[in-house]
Amino acid sequence: MKFIERKVLKQKPGKDEPLGFGHYFTDYMFTMKYTKEKGWHDPQIEPNEPVKFDLATTIFHYAQGIFEGMKAFIQPDGSIAVFRPEENWARMNRSAERMCIPQFPADVVEEGLEELLKIEKDWIPTKPGTALYIRPTIVATRVMLGVHASTEYLFFIILSPVGSYYAHGLEPTKLLVEDFYVRSAIGGTGEAKCLGNYAASMKAGEEAEEKGFDQVLWLDAKDKKYVEEVGSMNMFFVIGGEVVTPALVGSILPGITRKSCLQVLRDKGYRVSERRISIDEVIEAAKNGTLDEAFGTGTAAVISPVGLIQYKGVDYVINGGKMGEITKMLYDTITGIQYGKLEDKYGWRKIVK
Repeated sequence: MKFIERKVLKQKPGKDEPLGFGHYFTDYMFTMKYTKEKGWHDPQIEPNEPVKFDLATTIFHYAQGIFEGMKAFIQPDGSIAVFRPEENWARMNRSAERMCIPQFPADVVEEGLEELLKIEKDWIPTKPGTALYIRPTIVATRVMLGVHASTEYLFFIILSPVGSYYAHGLEPTKLLVEDFYVRSAIGGTGEAKCLGNYAASMKAGEEAEEKGFDQVLWLDAKDKKYVEEVGSMNMFFVIGGEVVTPALVGSILPGITRKSCLQVLRDKGYRVSERRISIDEVIEAAKNGTLDEAFGTGTAAVISPVGLIQYKGVDYVINGGKMGEITKMLYDTITGIQYGKLEDKYGWRKIVK
């Protein structure tokens, strides 16, 4: 694989400097190009520097682009581990199919990622709650106006040392149920990790933040009745001892942390359901005292407890506004596996060699 050396390296953030999320980026990136004539070609590691695009480039006009989110962790023996990357590559190729983007060779990008991580190992933070965030992305690069799938693409992977996704860390989040705006409908692009989904969510998210909430809890587009997901997380509820998460009906993202949590819960003997759950069922459980816990799951936040939900102007406090037992168990289990502190009986840690 071709390697282009950077002449001057960046200054890394200090060990005690707050990282936040997505503010710092490493020296190098992985890139690969696609043309109709050559297919995917020229994989290389090059300096992470600004790239020049013509203003008529397809991505700017028709949002034909997809991305993924992954994390790398330093293990107790000093090695590097990535959490379930094969799941991300498979999901990314499913997103690519939905967005008319050519399938990419997962083995090539996995090799590129591993080489990139070896080069950037010193960028991986080691303080509790930190990681190296991995952002693989594909964007359409043909210079053309017209609503057609591009015939040229750029695949790139950039890296960012990060802390907690939320500024308040594991303090329970506050969610505002959104019953006007729509993020995605069945038959749309909700189950693909494409750029437009996130643009569509911003208006509601901004309004929620102005009101003091962390995120929006989306309802289905057709009936505004069924719970779907949070802007950056899949959603779980613990109601009367049953752990419930919305079913994958085509309008929400099939989360990899979600999938991992379901496997852990079932292995530990919890009663788990993947089904459509109405907001009325959630609110009724909050009223009658059977809504024991609520939490979100996602690569960025890992497991995030939810302490309050507001629906139609009424606040519903969950578990006294504190993290619940099941939420804590899942957080400790998933992060324990990621950081190499717990046995990885599922084979979820991919060690970079």
